[in-house]
Amino acid sequence: MRLHQLLRSLGASGAGLPDPEITSLTDDSRQVTPGALFVAVRGESQDGHLFLAEAARRGAAAAVGEAPDPGLGIPYIPQPDSRLALAQLAAAWHGHPARRLVMVGVTGTDGKTTTCCLLHRILITAGLPAGMITTVNAVIGGRVLETGFHVTTPEAPAVQGYLAEMVRAGLTHCVLEVTSHGLAQHRVAACDFDVAVVTNVTHEHLDYHGTYADYLEAKGRLFAGLGECPPKPGAPRRSAILNLDDGSFDHFSRVTTAPATTYGLSEGAQVRGEGLEGGADGIRFVASGKGYRVPVASPLAGLHNVSNCLAAFAAAVEALGISPELAAQGIREMPGVPGRMERIALGQPFTAIVDFAHTPNALRRALETARSLTQGKVITVFGAAGLRDRAKRGWMSAVAAELADRTLLTAEDPRTESLEEILAEMAAGAEERGGVEGESFWREPDRAEAIRRAVRMAAPGDLVIVCGKGHEQSMCFGEVEVPWDDRVALRAALAELLAVPGPEMPRLPTSR
Repeated sequence: MRLHQLLRSLGASGAGLPDPEITSLTDDSRQVTPGALFVAVRGESQDGHLFLAEAARRGAAAAVGEAPDPGLGIPYIPQPDSRLALAQLAAAWHGHPARRLVMVGVTGTDGKTTTCCLLHRILITAGLPAGMITTVNAVIGGRVLETGFHVTTPEAPAVQGYLAEMVRAGLTHCVLEVTSHGLAQHRVAACDFDVAVVTNVTHEHLDYHGTYADYLEAKGRLFAGLGECPPKPGAPRRSAILNLDDGSFDHFSRVTTAPATTYGLSEGAQVRGEGLEGGADGIRFVASGKGYRVPVASPLAGLHNVSNCLAAFAAAVEALGISPELAAQGIREMPGVPGRMERIALGQPFTAIVDFAHTPNALRRALETARSLTQGKVITVFGAAGLRDRAKRGWMSAVAAELADRTLLTAEDPRTESLEEILAEMAAGAEERGGVEGESFWREPDRAEAIRRAVRMAAPGDLVIVCGKGHEQSMCFGEVEVPWDDRVALRAALAELLAVPGPEMPRLPTSR
């Protein structure tokens, strides 16, 4: 692709600049090969402008950045926001694939991945060739691709690459999980969303956004942008799917630029859940809307998942025109999400679960669900991430002190912070809610040993729930990602306890 052709996606003509053939597009100077277009992006820890000279030495044919022209002898295109430029260029590089797909974006604090998986299953059940990109994986036809170690929307070039693969595979719909970082950093710019869905907005990521209002504003960009992209032939009417039960409703109803449909348990919700029931075998309710009342059942544990099911149901029925009966069938057929209330069973006489809960709200919901699944003790293991929202550390421990019988506070991506100090903040939160160290909660820096101790504490009929990592495949110590999977660790601990074959316990820098 020629440079000038790419620049049209930025609203630039390229007049006065050479028009070299561009062979690749990247924001990583280490990936520059001869003929590449290098985009200098200011990151949280690195500034891509510092690597412009290296990109030129590696053979970059042109560069884009926010700084003045560094005079490296290659075409340089200044832009007010190079992250936005990167997304626009990536979309152009791949032929604007989102314009050939019905795009559904799902945002929120908790429940995004589950809602995406539910909606994707509904689309497949309805016979629509649909793909999905979540923080767990990308699903393109029969292929399942990992999207990264930690929970965030992939960078814009990866997102556009996945969308292009979907178009080539003949898919017509895409369900995309949209994080606040993904919105704030323009990773999902040029995705041309047709439908925007919100689950809920609670306390999270204030380390990055600063205030709850800024966090809410970042989420709101998905809805404010619904009217910005050109119409797509054959696509459904642009729609916003809003949670009437959530405190975010008023904000999103003001900023959305498309007609809104509400869902929830409240009177007045256009898609309402009624007659809720929940137990060890899942949840049941009736989805009620204009002209229909449909029984819905799901194997997902926890009544909080009724809201996720309603969000997916409302998007499918009210925005995408799928029949209520097919939507209910799709929800029933969706077996679960990796690392979300995932049971681990090796024959032990108690229940063992791995869940991704890593916010105060999600931990409360996970522990409430755990309490409903057992008559015995609830024993939980979790930590708090370093270099992230510090306020939630004590808050989460207070939730555990309230709802769990035994709590082991442990490592969870300490990064460059002191793990000892993180655990001290968590312990203080537990004590403020009446927790007693050595009786109801313990500090165990090594996550492997914390999981071992939890399963050794469990008596027949109890429930052990390990929270915070879910599906993730690594843990960050310092600046190093160490391989780690809570599900493998829990299986290893159970195998040791039962003296049966099982995986080897992963080792961490904290292991003794």
